[in-house]
Amino acid sequence: MPEHNRVIQVAVPRPLHSVYDYAVPEGMPIPPAGCRVQVPFGRSTALGICVNTEVANPHSRLKPIHALVDAETSDPAVSHELLDLARWMSSYYHHPLGEVLATVLPAAARRGAEFSITAADCWQAVQPEYVNPRAPRQQLLLEFLTTHPGSSGAEIVAAGFSRALLNKLAALRVVDRIDQRADPQPKEPNLAASPEQALAIEKVHQTLGSFQTLLLEGVTGSGKTEVYLQSIASVVANGGQALVLVPEIALTPQTLSRFQRRFARTGMLHSALTDNERLQTWLKCRQGDFDIVLGTRSAIFTPCQNLQLIIVDEEHDSSYKQQDGLRYSARDLAAKRAQALSIPLLLGSATPSLESLYNAKRGRYQHLHLLNRAGGAQLPSFHVIDMRNENTLHGLSHQLIRVIRHHLDAAGQVLIYLNRRGFAPTVLCQNCGWQSHCSDCDAKLTLHQTPPQMICHHCSLRFQVPQQCEHCGHTALLPIGLGTQRAEENARQLFEGNPVYRIDRDTTRSNKQLNEQLAQINRGDPCILVGTQMLAKGHHFPNVTLVAVINADAGLLSPDFRAPERTAQLIVQVAGRAGRADRTGEVWIQSYQPENPLLTTLIESGYSGFAEAELTSRESAQLPPTTPMALIRAESADAELAKQFLQQCKTQSQALGLLTEINIMGPVPAPLGRIANRHRFQLMLIATSRRALHRCLSALDQTPAPSKLRWSIDVDPYDAM
Repeated sequence: MPEHNRVIQVAVPRPLHSVYDYAVPEGMPIPPAGCRVQVPFGRSTALGICVNTEVANPHSRLKPIHALVDAETSDPAVSHELLDLARWMSSYYHHPLGEVLATVLPAAARRGAEFSITAADCWQAVQPEYVNPRAPRQQLLLEFLTTHPGSSGAEIVAAGFSRALLNKLAALRVVDRIDQRADPQPKEPNLAASPEQALAIEKVHQTLGSFQTLLLEGVTGSGKTEVYLQSIASVVANGGQALVLVPEIALTPQTLSRFQRRFARTGMLHSALTDNERLQTWLKCRQGDFDIVLGTRSAIFTPCQNLQLIIVDEEHDSSYKQQDGLRYSARDLAAKRAQALSIPLLLGSATPSLESLYNAKRGRYQHLHLLNRAGGAQLPSFHVIDMRNENTLHGLSHQLIRVIRHHLDAAGQVLIYLNRRGFAPTVLCQNCGWQSHCSDCDAKLTLHQTPPQMICHHCSLRFQVPQQCEHCGHTALLPIGLGTQRAEENARQLFEGNPVYRIDRDTTRSNKQLNEQLAQINRGDPCILVGTQMLAKGHHFPNVTLVAVINADAGLLSPDFRAPERTAQLIVQVAGRAGRADRTGEVWIQSYQPENPLLTTLIESGYSGFAEAELTSRESAQLPPTTPMALIRAESADAELAKQFLQQCKTQSQALGLLTEINIMGPVPAPLGRIANRHRFQLMLIATSRRALHRCLSALDQTPAPSKLRWSIDVDPYDAM
């Protein structure tokens, strides 16, 4: 074989846009594209991915690769389909191919783990009648496995049970290990579909085998999940696989439970799994052992043997956008992957993103609607409290306190929504006005009371609660504003005798904590739920009859052009928790700007009316989604260094002669100018076409930067922070 035919190109996981030529030693087989290879790189070694085996003009002196990591496997680590997707991502997001491929692979795979599937770790109850009155946790685990037969060890641990407890029941022969592939049949029949649901299911069925993006807009509680389940049933019956993305696995246990009850061969990919457990699920899906894989953002890279449908639930959710490193959108990658495979993509939401609505308006997406709640439940009524003439008690108006008492007396449950963790957003000196700030960020410290400490919600630094003013020494310090901890404490005082449950990041650090709280809430007794946007995502609380939104003004008055959209989505989503069963629901919103046109439009015309008005506003302002945008960010301990680098990028861009096609604004400090002692600046690029935008970014993506500076390109940015 001629020498030049034994040369391959390898992408290594480094912040470098180049791929590198390596020689394949005699006697070693030529690795296929997508294969993992161990190569020398500089003074170290790296695990890279072979991306090309046909190198036209190789260098004369090449280093040989050290080893083929995937020599014993029939398939390369990265399939041809995912390798093409990675190349597209590298081009579209202007990110090094080696780092893109490292993102595509699970962590264990990019460390060189062997691709071998271990014995199934799935369990079932074999003695469901077993009772040990002195071991209530054993009883709870047995009940869990009775209702969730075939659950994996990871799912059992994620539900809040320990491995030791599982092993104890196994030793007693109360539970037993099984092969998850033993029962390929659905465990629970389909529900009767409403006419609206049946039409949506039929539309999905008609698109199977071809690329089409369908946007399913359904009011909260309209049964979008049932549309997903019955659409997937058609795919599974045809021997295919479905990939379902959800915003956060830990926050949607009820939805996950429905999938597992309906389909036997369901795999999950989420942060609660170990690296090895994630790899096992990844390998089993690649082999075809799972009919369905549910996962969060990174599950979009799961290899499938026969993928026939992709579903993105709550497609508007910001968690689908990676906010650092490779800043990809899993929703957009789902569209690209579905197009490459010629399969349908189903996007679902009660509050679709303006991007998706804009695509539907232009005819690129097929727009499906579910206008009614399942089972005949009624949508909640909306009421706005004018806070300008209201006296408050513990952050609640007297009118809202009366409404809450009325619902509790009627045996209803009340949800108080406040999207701010902690006890109070700031601590203020009553003598001189000093406020407690983070030493490393341009941000105020948030007072937390359990345990007592000041926390920066941007860099996570923790400080002792100040006992006196750092400026004047005065000891009269006042916590200002309302956080969920304070709202919980106030609710206990105002509505004594009623249980209060707080659900935020501080109280639900494990699935066990969350599941325990949800179990208590779902008993249906009158209670008060206090929480952040975590409460707005996917939960079904049939006895919640009142939702109180404490501070809607902050998002509607934010300078971020996306903030009104996010605020409207959260209001509608959290309002959707009310009146989901046979009891009517109410939503009361406290506002110091009750005549705000954004709020008025949302209440009077619903989310669709709000979205139409907001799209018109964005179009007139030449903002996304009607106009493509990118942000170039730079950060350094030296503010001038970051600013000068972006000025250089701006000058370089202007030299391309695209001034009539691209508007370049900046460099300016980021909205939060300093985080973790690093100064942050940004350039905003708004273009008349994507072609012009990418031409400009391509000229910048290999710009040399000082070693003390970090910079990034964010195409289609979601967050300007």
